[in-house]
Amino acid sequence: MNPASRPRSHYWHALHERAVWRRAAKLGLVVGLAQVLLNQGDHWLHHQVDAAVVIKSILSPLLSFAIAFASAFTTHVENLRRAAVPISS
Repeated sequence: MNPASRPRSHYWHALHERAVWRRAAKLGLVVGLAQVLLNQGDHWLHHQVDAAVVIKSILSPLLSFAIAFASAFTTHVENLRRAAVPISS
């Protein structure tokens, strides 16, 4: 087994892949901001902002980003594994 086909190297490769981070940012942050608008938007609009609203407004995009990153990361690793497995006939 060569070093490039070791499972651990797939994870390192996925962590350093810009496409994984870009996909997570596009999806996760957009969804997180939509959640903030839906859940805390009325508080911001009516100037009823307290510490809880600020914290929720920050955590919503971060949580959505983390979920999207986990999905993009896992998908990338699975694609690397499929590409590393020789096809037998």
